[in-house]
Amino acid sequence: MMFITGLCKYRGRYSIVINTWKRYDLLKKSISHYTSCPRLDSIHIVWSEPDPPSDSLKRYLNHVMRSNSRKDQQVELVFDINKEDSLNNRFKEIKDLKTDAVFSIDDDVIFPCTSVEFAFTVWQSASDTMVGYVPRMHWVDQKKGENKYKYGGWWSVWWTGTYSMVLSKAAFFHKKYLKLYTDEMPASLKEYITKNRNCEDIAMSFLVANATDAPPIWVKGKIFEIGSTGISSLGGHSERRTECVNKFVDEFGRMPLVPTVMKAVDSRYSWFW
Repeated sequence: MMFITGLCKYRGRYSIVINTWKRYDLLKKSISHYTSCPRLDSIHIVWSEPDPPSDSLKRYLNHVMRSNSRKDQQVELVFDINKEDSLNNRFKEIKDLKTDAVFSIDDDVIFPCTSVEFAFTVWQSASDTMVGYVPRMHWVDQKKGENKYKYGGWWSVWWTGTYSMVLSKAAFFHKKYLKLYTDEMPASLKEYITKNRNCEDIAMSFLVANATDAPPIWVKGKIFEIGSTGISSLGGHSERRTECVNKFVDEFGRMPLVPTVMKAVDSRYSWFW
């Protein structure tokens, strides 16, 4: 009975896996914020820097965890140390993860706990798919033929209302996909991602879609950017992402991404239906 009770406990909670790189001020802000979220069980920091986290950083974050955690729960903080600097590290299997639900985020975005909790309830209703805040789309490249594709950024989604990916900078997915990515993502694609320092988020979208033949779910939520402009603002970003999409199609042997127009909205805060 105690074992069953323990399973029920973790079924109603989630873990955060946060990707960071030498932005300790942003990391501190993120940890300070998320520790107060009601159903959070643990935070795992993906650490890929050449030097281990300093004692002062650990002390500060542990103090924040103790100070900000809710009285009825103590959130666990774990540094997942990696020897290699690779974007693939954010999807390494976590052996001792207690929850099925993983909320993957970057250290430069903040979501109110109410938004995170809503996305978690949406994920619970469709736990095999990805549920997130940052939608993107793929399109057939009419100039190159039906087996060639273009990457569609935010404006593409905004204009058409259609998407086929939610990026892992802010998305829920089942922990089983960490194991699937670790064990079955082709080594050639992992090497490609490490070399180009891009597209690990697209790779995870391909992986989940290939396993489910289903689209992700885009949820409405407030997003606060707390960091400087990222790689998406650099010249040639869309072209590099397009190259990734076609590389992955070739490796997977098909286009697994499924377009959809569905968007999940919290009806408690929507006055029109």
